Amino acid sequence: MIRQNIKIAVDAVVFGYKDKALNVLLIKRDIEPFKDSWALPGGLVLEDESLEQAVERELKEETNVTVDYMEQLYSFGKPNRDPRNRVVSVTYFALVKPEHHDIKADTDAKDVAWFDVQDLPDLTFDHKTILEKAKGRLRSKLTYEPIGFDLLDDKFLFSDLEKLYMTILEKQIDRRNFRKKILSFNILEELDEKVSEGRGRPANLFKFNKKQYFKHQKEGFLFDIK
Repeated sequence: MIRQNIKIAVDAVVFGYKDKALNVLLIKRDIEPFKDSWALPGGLVLEDESLEQAVERELKEETNVTVDYMEQLYSFGKPNRDPRNRVVSVTYFALVKPEHHDIKADTDAKDVAWFDVQDLPDLTFDHKTILEKAKGRLRSKLTYEPIGFDLLDDKFLFSDLEKLYMTILEKQIDRRNFRKKILSFNILEELDEKVSEGRGRPANLFKFNKKQYFKHQKEGFLFDIK
C-alpha cells in the first residue's frame, strides 16, 4: 500500500506598477523556518476550503490585500522545497494598483512591503523560482492582453504605457511602431488634459476604454503585441 503524507499550500505572486517600476508584494516571515526572511504571501490549505479560497484568505491575512481576479500559475512540488514537510504549492498571480491597497502585515507575517523586481531581498523556500515563473507568464500575457488596465492609473501619459512595456519585457521597444500599433486597436481615449513631461511640451493624457476592448473581444479581436 502506498502511503502519502503530502501537504498542499498556496502562494501568491502579486505584481504592481509603482514608482515607474514593476513591483512584487512580499512578506517578512514571523515564524520558523526562515523567520525574519522575505517570502511570497501564502500558506497551507485548510481542510474545508478550496485552493482559491485558501490563497484569498492567506493574502488577506498576511497583507490585507484583496484582489478581484487571480490566475493560477503553476504547481511546485520538489521533495525538499520545504524543510518541515513534503509540501506541494499551487501558485497564483495577480495584477493590482498598489495605491488602491492599504497593506498591513498580520498572522504569520511580521512585515509586508512592495519591492522592485530588479532589487529584491533574498527569498525563502523556492520563491525566487516561483517569481521567475510568474515574470515569464506576465511577459507572455503582455503580448496578447492589455494588462495596463490593471497596472496603470486611470489616466496616464502614453510614455507611461511605453515604460510599463519596457519594464516588464526588460528591453527597449520601437516607440514609433509601438504607438502606431497600440492606437490602431482603438482601445485608448486621448483626453483634453495635458501634463508636462519635463523639458518638453505638455503631453495629453490617455485612458483605457474597457467597454470598447470587451466589445472587440466578443467580435474576435486579436490583441497582438510582439
